[in-house]
Order: sequence, then structure tokens, then C-alpha cells
Amino acid sequence: MTVTSRQRIDCALRHIEPDRTPIFEYVLLAPVADQLLGRPVCDYVGGIVGWSLLMDELGWEGAVHKYALDQLDLACSLGHDMMYVVPNPAPPCDTSRPAVPDAVPDDPVDRVALRNRRAEETAAPPDEDTFLIYQFLRDEMEVRGVDLPILAPAYAHGVWTDVDLMQTMVLEPEVAARHFHLATDRTLMRVDQYCRLGIEQVGVGGDFAGNRPLIAPPSYRQFIMPEVRRVSQRLHEGGAWAVNASDGDLWSVLDDFLIGCEVDGYLEIDQSAGMDLRRLKEAYGDRIALYGNIDCGNLLSYGSEDGIRRATIECVEAGMGSGGHIFCVSNAITSSVPARNYVTMLNAYREVFGLPKFRL
Repeated sequence: MTVTSRQRIDCALRHIEPDRTPIFEYVLLAPVADQLLGRPVCDYVGGIVGWSLLMDELGWEGAVHKYALDQLDLACSLGHDMMYVVPNPAPPCDTSRPAVPDAVPDDPVDRVALRNRRAEETAAPPDEDTFLIYQFLRDEMEVRGVDLPILAPAYAHGVWTDVDLMQTMVLEPEVAARHFHLATDRTLMRVDQYCRLGIEQVGVGGDFAGNRPLIAPPSYRQFIMPEVRRVSQRLHEGGAWAVNASDGDLWSVLDDFLIGCEVDGYLEIDQSAGMDLRRLKEAYGDRIALYGNIDCGNLLSYGSEDGIRRATIECVEAGMGSGGHIFCVSNAITSSVPARNYVTMLNAYREVFGLPKFRL
């Protein structure tokens, strides 16, 4: 009996051992994506300049359609079992009358309070035009007889580089709490739309750690965990999976990040920061689906082919047992990753499961 990609992903998320570990890629950017597909790939995530040029050539809707085709072609070519797809940019709007910006306060707490007021004044559901990419993908998959689950982003609770917010969490907790609450309100409108569209998995949370968390564990527990939990609960009500995401060393907050937030998966597992898949599997493998965790920053960018091959096989083996593992890299495949290194990883994975080699 042939197992479909959807069944394979469903098994992994439900902690049932699939026929093989499912595979996908979180973010795969040019020029690596171009080399893998053998043609220029439309991708506004890596830069808006190329997107603008494509709109000039094809129009807004034509550009969105090409983006859908390229993302699906790439996933099918590489044998992926699911896709990560970001909402498309909205159609160009008239900017002939730009808004007059408010004066920026000197105090970080006042700056966050100003951001809160702006968020309250502009609160509205997301532009439905930005979800056109998902309809195009559904239509094209139906034409091709392909059925790949989709992971979409709803990241709104990170603190990465937001120094004003981190200071406000200490100086004026109520102002910071308001910031996160407003972020959740916006996110709930987005995830409601995802659920109406039948999006199966949604990335939640956001970056808050490097070699260690940028905020103290009690602050994560106080400000962020309850808000991410609200999003997870709404997704579960809508029949979707919640996948928490952050780079960095999360061991000191991991119970809150996974169990306290009531999520189903963990994405952006940062091996270089000490997040070991085997240890994670032992601690959470019966409850949390683990996405990863090949190191893209060091290993794939600068490692040897032998080292990449060994690490890939070790990663697959570490994730085996009762499902709960979806193979991918720790974050984004950017220009620092040679295409041959990515192909080495892909073919090592394919070798484990007796699949034919991918060739550039």
C-alpha cells in the first residue's frame, strides 16, 4: 500500500511510526533554490526587490501565481512531504499621501506604549488578498494530483533585537503585557483565516534566545507563555496543529515553551546552541513533534561532505521511534550554503530510506 505525504506527516504529528521519516525544508532561498530547481525561483521572502521586478513583468496576481508554482515545483523536485509557505504581499496601494509619523519618545517604555496605541488604532483582520497564494497552491496541487500539507507562519511573540520591549518587561510590566496581548489579538485573526483555508500547521511564538534566552525564564512564563497558549488553543479549536519556533538554547524554559504553551511541535531546533535531538526525543518525543535538526549555520555552510552525511544519518536515527520527527534543517538555507552541501544532506537522507539520488 502506497503511503501519501499527508499520511506520513499525519503519522509523525500523531506519534505513529510512518513508513519513513517525512522531510521538508523550512526556508529555502536563492541562489540555492535556483540551483536545485535549475531556474530562477520567485521568492519575495529573500528580498522585495526581485518581487517588485516580477510584478512589473507579470502583474501582482501573476507574480503570486508564479510564486505558488515555483514553491510547489521545488517541493516536488526535492521529494518533500510538506511545504512552508508565507502569505504573499498585498497588491500595491496608493501611497501618495503618507501618514505623518508621530514623534518618537526618548524613553523605551514610552516607545512601546506608542506602539501599543498604534496597534490598537489599526487593529483589523489581515488583508484577504495576502492569502491568495494558498488558493493557488490548492488548485495546482489538485491539477497535479499532489497533496502536501502546508505550514504557515503566525509569529508575533518574539523579542529578538527588540531592546525597548525587553527593557519595558522589567521597567513597566503592564505596558509589556499589553504589547503581547495585542500581538495575540492580531494573531488570532490570522489563525482564524488559516483555519478557514484548511492550513494544517501554523508556526507560533518567535525568537527569544541565542546561546541562552534573552529574557529570564520567569519573564517568558509571565509574558509570553500564556499568550502563545491562547493561540495554540484557537488553532486546536480550528483543527490545526500549533508549532512553536525559536532558535537558541531553550533548555531552561523548554517545559514552558512546549508543554506550557500547549503546542504540538518544535521548529528551529538549534543544534549549534546545544539543542540535541536525541535528548529532546527522550524527554518529549511522545508528546511533541520535533522538526529538524541539521545545523545550517555551520555544518551545511562550511562542513565537509563526509561530516554532513554522518550528521544526516545520525539525525534521522535519533528521531526514529513512535513518529514525532520531521526531517529538515535548523533554520534557513541561505546563500552561505553551497548547493552541493544541501544535495549531500538530501542524498544521505534518501540513502537511509532506499530512495533514488537527487542530481543537480
